[in-house]
Amino acid sequence: MPNRHSEQALRESRAFGVRHIPLLRPLGWLARGWRDLCAAPLASLAHGLAMALFGALLLAIAHERFWLLAGAFTGFLIVSPILATGLYAISRELELGGRPGWRTVREAWRPRDGRLVVFGVLLAFAGTGWVLCSAALVTGFAADPIHHPRDFLIKVVLNDDSHLFSTWLALGALLAAPMFASTVIAIPALIDQPPGKLGVLGAVFTSWKVVLEHPAPLALWAALILALTLAGMATLLLGLVIVAPWLGHASWHAYRDLVSRRPD
Repeated sequence: MPNRHSEQALRESRAFGVRHIPLLRPLGWLARGWRDLCAAPLASLAHGLAMALFGALLLAIAHERFWLLAGAFTGFLIVSPILATGLYAISRELELGGRPGWRTVREAWRPRDGRLVVFGVLLAFAGTGWVLCSAALVTGFAADPIHHPRDFLIKVVLNDDSHLFSTWLALGALLAAPMFASTVIAIPALIDQPPGKLGVLGAVFTSWKVVLEHPAPLALWAALILALTLAGMATLLLGLVIVAPWLGHASWHAYRDLVSRRPD
């Protein structure tokens, strides 16, 4: 039997309609996200710099433990939607004709109702769980110790005698797919809607509804996010300074394109 919280979340989700979009609409989100990045460059690039520095910190801590670093970087993708909170707020203010800046970011992060705090904690638990699972899998089943990226490439990725890499990818996808479906528009929706209109679980249900009604465009969006993020990481993390805010702004436009609130 559904409990009171899930029933409330379902009612909240039903208050939102899902707009029809064509397959290639995610390219338009990137175009509008780039426009927002250019309209508010300082606050936007500060987010990207912070994420790049966080990635550099992970490298510094685990540079001799690639078995841990591989999971940490992929776990970073899980928590990144909450890290882009300020970027969603900037795009929202630009859409309203305002002039966003540091005040906009501070207001977005102020835990006035606790919903973003709850969501952030849940994502942190999920990311930590994947890091631990990834580390246990690689250290437990790799033929030899994994210390460097070259070790991971040779002993895991290119090892024809082991199914470790395919298992690692499958487990990552098993976690990443529902996490993407749960977060693709959830956090922008929480920023846009007041606490009385939408809770955390209602935002997750709405996000799943969007994905289920538009599997192909959202699969393309997920692929674009992954490709651009990997490109940002491959440039010694420098590319993340631009890629992270670009994707954050674009995600706001994904929410605005996909979701409409029905009249009360």
